[in-house]
Amino acid sequence: MEVLKIATAGSVDDGKSTLIGRILYDTKSLTSDKLEAIEKTSKQKGYDYLDFSLATDGLVAEREQGITIDVAHIYFSTAKKSYIIADTPGHVEYTRNMVTGASTSQAAIILIDARKGVIEQTNRHFFINNLLRVKEVIVAINKMDLVDYSEETYNAIKSDFSELMSKRDYENQNITFIPVSALKGDNVVNKTDAMPWYNGETILEHLERLDLAAVSNVGTPRFPVQYVIRPKTEDFHDFRGFAGKVYGGELNVGDTVVALPSQTKSKIKEIYAYDKKYQTASRRSSVTITLEDEINVSRGDMIVKEGDLPTIDKQFTATIAWMDSDQLKAGTKYVIQHGVNKVLAKVDKIHHKINPDYSGIEENVDGLGMNDIAKVTFKLNKPIFFDAFKNHRTNGSFIVIDTKNNNTVGAGFIQ
Repeated sequence: MEVLKIATAGSVDDGKSTLIGRILYDTKSLTSDKLEAIEKTSKQKGYDYLDFSLATDGLVAEREQGITIDVAHIYFSTAKKSYIIADTPGHVEYTRNMVTGASTSQAAIILIDARKGVIEQTNRHFFINNLLRVKEVIVAINKMDLVDYSEETYNAIKSDFSELMSKRDYENQNITFIPVSALKGDNVVNKTDAMPWYNGETILEHLERLDLAAVSNVGTPRFPVQYVIRPKTEDFHDFRGFAGKVYGGELNVGDTVVALPSQTKSKIKEIYAYDKKYQTASRRSSVTITLEDEINVSRGDMIVKEGDLPTIDKQFTATIAWMDSDQLKAGTKYVIQHGVNKVLAKVDKIHHKINPDYSGIEENVDGLGMNDIAKVTFKLNKPIFFDAFKNHRTNGSFIVIDTKNNNTVGAGFIQ
């Protein structure tokens, strides 16, 4: 079954947690004990409705404050698909959490309160989804019940958001507008009669229709080697296979390939998944590959198709989302983890800070604080094999690790 990962974004009290809770409730994905807890707590609070936000705000502090603080991953399935929803905070100070949630998502739901319309936070949410090349974006205009289900209000917000879309640099993004009331359940899972002027799909109908292959950012085949398999058993005495996951495209038996960094050529002899042989290793499949020639390939090396090499360099410039309380400064050393590889790196230059509300850049920056986004150049102690993030989402991304405590302190997207 296809698995679609969805990132959510919305300002405080826009109703993200309620929307997710409503989806879980209407798809009958809530366990009986969870539903009982929601009913009990809603009654204790004096509500005459079920507070579906309780289905997702799992931390005590979240339940007490009625806000989302941490990224939570919620799982549910329908007959057609399995879904993972990354419920991320909407506050400015949790920008890093939004980056984390959106970095591996194929789709996003941006919530807008129909009473407030497009606000500064909406710019930030859209900027992050644009930066991370999330291909399918649903703009859910929520709380339509509080504006009397006004078509005029919906069209005004849609027009304002369309102006925001003109600022993006990712033209292949699909934007879909859906008017909803998460509290009432209008156009979330089931269609509503309250907005006869809207003839489009509900949120779930739209997600069900999405083709995962179409919404994924397909690049060119990249096969980072995670493990060299040498069983040395009687049946497989001379077997030497390279295990890993195929990213970006597909590999086939007979393809002429190049092993990096040695740049030695060979051909794919066999493709295994468990004990079965295949002619093709499809995108995102975990396989073991054997080659026709005995060439030196180790963990951290990469197998690519001939004539389709990535950039091989000891320096690159990237957009960085900084996630640590200690500042990033020029000259500081970090470990860059790019796929399987870990390399020592030095911050060569901070070019400028990027305001994630589309208000421009800040130059002459001395350092980056938590939640800052900036253009930064790194110099590495050995070459890595990378693509631009816009061309290859997996091979163009990396994380930054503090050498002193091994904490992940930043995420990067190579330009």
